[in-house]
Amino acid sequence: LERAAAHYGCQLPTIRKYESDTARDELTAHLRGGNPCLLCINGWDHWVTAVHEEAGQFIILDSMKPEVIEVVDWPRLRELWVYHDEVGDSRAVSRTLYDLHPLIPERQVANRARFSLERAHYLRRPENRALARLWDGYVEDLIAICRARPSQGGRSLALGEFLRRHTELLLDELADWHGQIDRQAGEQVLERMRFVADTYGLVIRQSDEKRTVAAVSMILALWSAGEFGVEPLYRKVPVRKIR
Repeated sequence: LERAAAHYGCQLPTIRKYESDTARDELTAHLRGGNPCLLCINGWDHWVTAVHEEAGQFIILDSMKPEVIEVVDWPRLRELWVYHDEVGDSRAVSRTLYDLHPLIPERQVANRARFSLERAHYLRRPENRALARLWDGYVEDLIAICRARPSQGGRSLALGEFLRRHTELLLDELADWHGQIDRQAGEQVLERMRFVADTYGLVIRQSDEKRTVAAVSMILALWSAGEFGVEPLYRKVPVRKIR
């Protein structure tokens, strides 16, 4: 894991604490600094990622959960996180271990996820579980067509404003070319894109507005073809061979 992190320009140190209070302070400090932390839970049997702390609640990403994202209080996290290490040959004596592995970038990161309790509870809704499971795919697509919000301002559009201007056009064109589509499902895809973009602070250059219309149209076309199927557009014309 350390080598993999180094390959992407990050450090992944191992920090061990023996007291729950100092472990909590260490974890909270890294999360408030914007560094997610890998934690091994359930007696060192399963990995999860802590990504945010707010009002004594911890947001945890757990691939084994249907919701993917969990919100737990400190007593519950402490129960999951602690490892009882036997000391010597006597099983009656053990010490408590709390290991954490913060992911620390070696240079400034333009795109950081800004999780919050409100966003976490939104993702935990049954109708949004698909978004949580497909989160990486949405992020990769949006990074390709958006940019980080510039610190000095500049002429840019939030994706929400972009979609307010162009959602009807995008869905009308999709329906015209594809035929029968679930318009509500298309609106849901666009709303998920907006939510992910807001979480990462991604915006669109105003000069790229037309290009972004084309890019989002292409994404919607590929989505609708995969979701609803599509007949061949230009059938191959048989060519008679000349001897």
